[in-house]
Amino acid sequence: MTTVPIPADWPTTEDEARAVQDELRARVVLDEPGPPPGTGHVTGVDVAYDDARDVVAAAAVVLDAATLDVVAEATAVGRISFPYVPGLLAFREIPTVLAALDALACPPGLVVCDGYGLAHPRRFGLASHLGVLTGLPTIGVAKNPFTFTYDAPAAERGSSAPLLADTEEVGRALRTRTGVKPVFVSVGHRTTLPTACAHTLALTPAYRLPETTRRADALCRRALREAVGPGAEHPAPPHVD
Repeated sequence: MTTVPIPADWPTTEDEARAVQDELRARVVLDEPGPPPGTGHVTGVDVAYDDARDVVAAAAVVLDAATLDVVAEATAVGRISFPYVPGLLAFREIPTVLAALDALACPPGLVVCDGYGLAHPRRFGLASHLGVLTGLPTIGVAKNPFTFTYDAPAAERGSSAPLLADTEEVGRALRTRTGVKPVFVSVGHRTTLPTACAHTLALTPAYRLPETTRRADALCRRALREAVGPGAEHPAPPHVD
């Protein structure tokens, strides 16, 4: 387990954080197809918090994209690096997530975030932020649409509908299980929305959420318990990343 300090130049105010978003957003790459689903590695990242103790734990779990077997995993623990502010969640998570990715024993391939990429009020959610900083292809697969609207997709697995900011498509509502609430997929960096949706379906053979997210969630919770002991908190995900 890696212990992560807050970077010395990390933003400390909302204005500073938004300025960083504005600078990095221009570097998002949207004209690459991304790795084909079912090939190479695919990695899930997730975090767990204990706000009372000022601790955040991150996990990265690498799966074989063809078999969904675990290839490698790593965790990192650090201090919470930014207060919770809607739209700025990445600044609470990025240092520990980067440390967990850096600790992996193999290349991560495509990275799947439990959150958003372009489906973000400033079009720069966690998946985009992480992708730009690492250069890796990234997607966001979220549990809720938050501030965006969509028409319900058909009930069958694989059905989708645009996730809209007014008339702009920022992602897709994607049905990963027949008759079950959809997930919300958006591009992070160096991939396309159809590829992101195809990866999401390949990663959900049995459950609504991708195997990458399920495994990373379990691992970061365990890392947090090991770091702070019984009673570690893992609050519900914030509304906007």
